[in-house]
Amino acid sequence: MTNLIYMDHAATTKIDSRAFEAMVPFLTEDYGNPSSIYSISRNPKAAVRKARDIVARAINARSFEVYFTSGGTEANNWAIKGIARANQSKGKHIISQKTEHHAVLSALESLKKEGFEITLLNVDNEGLISTMDLMQKIRPDTVLVTIMTANNEIGTLQPVGEIGRICREKGVYFHTDAVQAVGAINLDVEDMCIDALSISAHKFYGPKGTGALFVRGGILIDNLLDGGSQEKGRRAGTENVAGIAGMAKALEIALELGDEENLRISRLRDKLSDGLLQLPFTKLNGPSGAMRLPNNVNVSFDGIEGEELLVSLDIAGLMASSGSACTSGALDPSHVLMAIGNDKELSRGSLRLTLGRENTDEDVEKAIRIIDETISRQRALRNGRNR
Repeated sequence: MTNLIYMDHAATTKIDSRAFEAMVPFLTEDYGNPSSIYSISRNPKAAVRKARDIVARAINARSFEVYFTSGGTEANNWAIKGIARANQSKGKHIISQKTEHHAVLSALESLKKEGFEITLLNVDNEGLISTMDLMQKIRPDTVLVTIMTANNEIGTLQPVGEIGRICREKGVYFHTDAVQAVGAINLDVEDMCIDALSISAHKFYGPKGTGALFVRGGILIDNLLDGGSQEKGRRAGTENVAGIAGMAKALEIALELGDEENLRISRLRDKLSDGLLQLPFTKLNGPSGAMRLPNNVNVSFDGIEGEELLVSLDIAGLMASSGSACTSGALDPSHVLMAIGNDKELSRGSLRLTLGRENTDEDVEKAIRIIDETISRQRALRNGRNR
């Protein structure tokens, strides 16, 4: 197992040992329900309060504006459905983009059944929306704009601050799915005029099944889950104290590592990208440089079947993906790659590699060799079959 190379950190990350250690007390001696008043509930209650402060500081929010969830999907659904439903007296028009994560697109499809009108903005060949197009699409009945900060497949970073300022000027609420961005880039909900923001712990070396939603104070939002009075009566259900504590510790570590680690990862990303683009019939998907996540490389290989490629790479000791982990096994080509102008065949030949803390220069060099050998072998076999 030590020879395996993991390059699918956009799908999930290994929990940091320090984050795991922060969770253990709340699974053992401090197991009390934080809503109870006896002694073994005091530490859990304090841990939730401390975690809320940590998350708030990380994005320059106020503690009372942070709500804990089961992850990014719940946070996205709650933000989009909750804000739309609570404010539909203003209008039932929502704007998003074609390359959003399915957690957003499916939530929007659900609202369509309730009579909401959805406008999906086109993107250019790097996956960027046009802010001029956004301004033109906002109408008097537009109630919400939801645009992700960073694309999970091709790493495109949207101009979130500019989008937020447009929405603020137009009097429209702005939500962003920041699941891939937290820990990788600096986020400031005040400076960027963000009204709601979604977070998922397992993308920055925290535990799976834990996330958070920032909702700016004063914004009306319907509950997604009803029941008890947890999370100030906004999100029912006993708090996952261990997960919340682990997420807070993981976020603290990510912020401490900060720019230095992200610069290291960016250098590895560029080395990996440059090496792969030396291979014949290879195309980079998404932007290069500053408008891309520091750890993301997405390429398409002409004449290669992506699912077959992934199986072969796994056998060779390299773990990667062909796109979103949420759609693995799907036969349809990536909606993201199609939206940026790739045809079906090229989209099906895509490979996403996302780097992490444990990856090294040696890993990158070995990954390039493995991919080169694998696609050369597959092309030779395909050419042999076509003779």
